[in-house]
Amino acid sequence: MSEILNHPEVQRLLLLTKDGLLFAIWETLYATVIATVFAYVIGLPLGVLTVVGEEGGVRPLPRPVLNVLNVVINLLRSVPFLILMVLVIPLSRLILGTSIGTPASIIPLVVAAFPFVSRLVEASLREVDKGVVEAAQAMGCSPFQIIWKVMLPESRPSLISGFTTAFITILSYNAMAGAIGGGGLGSMALNLGYQRRMNVILWVSVVVLVVLVQIFQSAGTRTAVRLDKRITRVGRKRRMKATRQDAAGGKRGSERI
Repeated sequence: MSEILNHPEVQRLLLLTKDGLLFAIWETLYATVIATVFAYVIGLPLGVLTVVGEEGGVRPLPRPVLNVLNVVINLLRSVPFLILMVLVIPLSRLILGTSIGTPASIIPLVVAAFPFVSRLVEASLREVDKGVVEAAQAMGCSPFQIIWKVMLPESRPSLISGFTTAFITILSYNAMAGAIGGGGLGSMALNLGYQRRMNVILWVSVVVLVVLVQIFQSAGTRTAVRLDKRITRVGRKRRMKATRQDAAGGKRGSERI
């Protein structure tokens, strides 16, 4: 019995149990969710400010302030994540007292993700019809009311699509965090699968990451489609009805001629 348990293949399979694969999945999801929340806490207001604070916006900001915001966002976005993780190690030690482990990997994830989130939010808000914003201004709405009750609700499908993209990007960043001592599936794939040449663990970690990405991408896409007024069933029926009426009117007009 002991010989069977000590067999290399059996030992590799035992690593993929509750203390191995399931715990790695939990660490990956835990770090990704926490990092996404903090990235949006920082990135969402920044993205809103870059849109409403520009010249002609809802609440214009001084040009130097807006320039500083754009420079900081672009600067952090231009640094590759692996290099940024190393640069943020002192910050992780300052805040958490350590730079190793899953909690410590959340700090570089947030620093790398919030500039990306701010640009996603900015792109979503720029899709809002300016006529709707001008109508709200004409009714005497305050800048906060326009942002909270007009711009954000109108761009909700795009914001959800951006959230899905940001979540998956942070998930991939989290897998790379295993290179500097972070936990999760990335650490399992690198430390156990690659360095110890346990190909079973390496490929299982990759497959699980692919499955997680597919699940979250599908869920985010479906949610965005359901909330999009332009492509709901009611909207499609109304457009089809209007198209048929226009076609019927065109035929009647041609017959009269």
